[in-house]
Amino acid sequence: MRRIRIAIMTMSGLALVGLLCLTQAASAQSSSAAAGEKLAFDRFKGNCLTCHAIKGGDAPGNVGPPLSNMKARFPDRKQLAAIIYDETKRNPQTVMPPFGRNLILTDQEMNDVIDFLYTR
Repeated sequence: MRRIRIAIMTMSGLALVGLLCLTQAASAQSSSAAAGEKLAFDRFKGNCLTCHAIKGGDAPGNVGPPLSNMKARFPDRKQLAAIIYDETKRNPQTVMPPFGRNLILTDQEMNDVIDFLYTR
């Protein structure tokens, strides 16, 4: 009987730790998405709205495609990261700035923008 009680307490503790980890991960991703939204809408830093329509953004441009359904369009996060980092590798004629190559955004900032775009 004692072993059963110990096993139940151990499993309960592990479940609680797992739940805590999931909550912290969701919170971290949420704050990353909030930081990404700020960058995407910032006219002096990320400046995505200059060329793209993004839900929730004011006065969007129409040079680039709308940034909607991004998780469905780019299920491989690395593909979207490569486009943001340096779209000229995929499309040499693009007018999109190479945000990573030109050090406009840091790797963390690009990841924040991707987290944000995955919410749209």
